[in-house]
Amino acid sequence: MTLLTSAATDDARREQHRAALDYVTEAFAEAILAGIESDSFAQAALEAALQEFVAAYGEEQAARLAEALPARIRAGEFTLTARH
Repeated sequence: MTLLTSAATDDARREQHRAALDYVTEAFAEAILAGIESDSFAQAALEAALQEFVAAYGEEQAARLAEALPARIRAGEFTLTARH
């Protein structure tokens, strides 16, 4: 694969990731409008995502992903509001 092809593939992956996140964000908003509490939906979404991840990559890879989450959370990677 050439550098140009690699860059195009990376761009396509980033675009697909953005589109997928938009779908999840929309589903989250619809659930809230339907009266589902946000923390319940968030937990269910995490469980569903981990189930899909395990199905695709196996338990060990999923465990490695989970082990990396505390540092990513503390670093603000998932924070939507401005940090003070």
